Amino acid sequence: MSAAATLAPALRDAARMVARVAAGRSLAEQFSRSAEEGIETARAALLDLTHGTLRRYGRVQAIVAELSRRGQPDPLVQALLWCSLYALESGRYADYTVVDQAVRAGTLLELWSAKGYVNGLLRTYLRSRDAVEARLRANEEAHHQHPQWWIDVVRRAHPESWEEILAAGNTHPPMTLRVNARRVAPGAYAQRLAEEGINARSLGGEAILLERAIPVDRLPGFADGEVSVQDAGAQRAAELLDLAPGLRVLDACAAPGGKSAHILERADVALTALDVDARRSERIVRNLERLSLRASVHVADCARPHDWWDGKAFERILADVPCSASGVARRHPDLKWLRRTGDPAAFGVRQAAILDALWQLLAPGGKLLYVTCSVFPQENQEVVHAFVARAQGARSLPLPEGERSHWLPGPSHDGFYYALIQKQA
Repeated sequence: MSAAATLAPALRDAARMVARVAAGRSLAEQFSRSAEEGIETARAALLDLTHGTLRRYGRVQAIVAELSRRGQPDPLVQALLWCSLYALESGRYADYTVVDQAVRAGTLLELWSAKGYVNGLLRTYLRSRDAVEARLRANEEAHHQHPQWWIDVVRRAHPESWEEILAAGNTHPPMTLRVNARRVAPGAYAQRLAEEGINARSLGGEAILLERAIPVDRLPGFADGEVSVQDAGAQRAAELLDLAPGLRVLDACAAPGGKSAHILERADVALTALDVDARRSERIVRNLERLSLRASVHVADCARPHDWWDGKAFERILADVPCSASGVARRHPDLKWLRRTGDPAAFGVRQAAILDALWQLLAPGGKLLYVTCSVFPQENQEVVHAFVARAQGARSLPLPEGERSHWLPGPSHDGFYYALIQKQA
């Protein structure tokens, strides 16, 4: 069956998911629910329609608002129109096919009274596309495809690169590998990729960037623990911790375990890995088992050390704290729908509490590496500067070799912030 012939049911299922996201539910939750509901639409098609639509956050909303002549339509009708507009712009289908299949999707959704409206709005858009585009140029949410408050915060925080940051948030994320140097040299693994016809290039260290994403079962040696998938920005953590054999190391917010594994691949340390979520902690264990690595894994809240700490200080602590994830928004395009104006400041309060708790566990002379995948200063330098000012014996260290603290999202990596803090002996 052709892709066009299956578009109507795909639009139906995607519209339901996107409508739920617009109502405040996460996209990951919707995909879990789709498995339980027995949805038959191919996962690849659903991923394309939902992620593609949500990456165009402001744009598809603005088009529907611009062309609607009868007030705000029903939420499910809006979601169907948003997904259909993305399908039109994707270039995968002929225009007439999208319009026809969108109307059919309306039937499948039992939106009987809205079918003519869906047909008319999409046809109006196709007839007046240039005029609509001209009117949308002044709409920042439509142009940058992010909420206005998000645009404003990024513009203030990064005045020289704000447009590039927002543009990166609308792209497909890169797929980067982390070679397990205990098993194979990165150069040798890159050669194996070339022999398999997989185009890739080295980013330094253990990181290899693939030209295009592929299923992990196509990666040579993946099942044997020779390689993992991890963004190049995330791989900086193990590099910046200044590891040495025998150190007691804590990964305080460890799930799903990528940074824990990288630490153990780099040095024979005594690693404790925590996560407050039991399901996510299981992923730490599975990832370490695949790589034949060992750590002490606990389901625990790092901000409540009296529940789990044995009283022995750690010489290195990795605090990859909960955050807005604004630096990895392209991997989770529903984030732009779900985040609210006050979220960065609220995360900052939680992050400060975590730092205060972990500081008690750090040995004199030890180092704590603070990490977020955020581009918002309320979660990054503002948190760190306030902590260093109030914590006894805290001293900010320059990152090794003049590394910059903030890697902003770009073609080869996501957005991460790093700060290294030492407790004076």
